[in-house]
Amino acid sequence: MGKNSGKTILVTGGAGFIGSHLIDRLLVNDNQIICLDNLNDYYNPEIKKLNQSEHLNHLNYTFIKGDIRDGETIRNLFENHPIDIVVHLAAMAGVRPSIEDPVLYTDVNINGTQTLLEAMMGSSVKKFVFASSSSVYGNNKKTPFSEDDIVDSQISPYGATKKMGEVMCYTYHHLSGIPTSCLRFFTVYGPRQRPEMAIHKFTRMMKNGEAIPFFGDGSTARDYTFIEDIINGILATITADDQFAIYNLGNSEPVKLDELVHVIGERVGLDPILDRQELPTGDVQQTFADVSRAKSRLDYMPSISIDEGIDRFVDWYESMLASHGALF
Repeated sequence: MGKNSGKTILVTGGAGFIGSHLIDRLLVNDNQIICLDNLNDYYNPEIKKLNQSEHLNHLNYTFIKGDIRDGETIRNLFENHPIDIVVHLAAMAGVRPSIEDPVLYTDVNINGTQTLLEAMMGSSVKKFVFASSSSVYGNNKKTPFSEDDIVDSQISPYGATKKMGEVMCYTYHHLSGIPTSCLRFFTVYGPRQRPEMAIHKFTRMMKNGEAIPFFGDGSTARDYTFIEDIINGILATITADDQFAIYNLGNSEPVKLDELVHVIGERVGLDPILDRQELPTGDVQQTFADVSRAKSRLDYMPSISIDEGIDRFVDWYESMLASHGALF
C-alpha cells in the first residue's frame, strides 16, 4: 500500500467482518478512511461496534451510519469528501437467508450497489472494488472454478444478486471510465467471522455441548480462505493497474464438511455431536477457486492452512468469550 498512502478511501460495510479487517490495515498508512455501515441487525450490531471500536479513536477514521440504498446519504458522501477509492463490501450476506427473503437481497445488493455506482459518476473516484462471491458459480461442474467460466446458473438469490452486481460494475465502468475490479470471495473465515457462518457456529455450539447442524453426508466442500489472505488480495487489487478485472480470491484447497468438523473438534478438545439434516436448497456441492489470475497479476499467495486458520479463529473466539461473554 505504499504507493497508495494519503488516499481517501470509502469502505462500505466497514464495521463488518471483512471490512473491519481491511480498515485495520488501511489505517496503518496515511489514508483517510470513511466507513459507511448501517449496523443492521442481521447479527447483533454490538459485535460490529466491537469490530470498529479501535478505529473510532483514530484521527484518520470517519464513521457514517447510513444505508447504501439511501441516495441522499450516498450523494452527500461524494459531494462532501474527495473520495479516491471505494471498496464496496456492504451487502445482505448468506445463501440460505436469501431464499427466505429474496426481495430484501435484491433491494440491498442490486439497488444499493446501483445507488453507489450512480453517485460515483462524475466524482473524483479513481478505483472501485466490488465484493462478489463464489456463489456466482452455482453448481459449476468444472473445477477449479475459473473467472473465464460461464456463470449464468446461480442457485440462490444471493448468488444471483452478486452476478448482477458484477454486470452492473462492468456497465458503469464502461460509462464512467472508473477502473473497477470484482473480487469473488471464497468462504472467508477467521477472527470476527459472522456468528451464523459455519466455523463460528460450529465452534460455539460444540463448546456449548449442542448438536451441530450437519447437512448431507459430509462430502460437501468449501474453499475456506483465511481473512488475512483475503485482505492481502484486496490491498493488491486497490493498487493494481487494471481497467476492469474479475478475480477469484480463495485458498484453492477445498475442505469437506466432515473434515472441517473434525478439525474444529480436535482444536476445542470435544467430540462433535451431529444433527444430520438434508442438504438445503441453494447450497452448492463444492467451491474450489482457480487463483492463477490473482497470483499472476496481484502476487496473491494464500498461505494460511485450515489447521492454522482454525487455531487462530478459536484463539480469538476464546478471548472474546472471556472478555465479552454475553455477545459470544
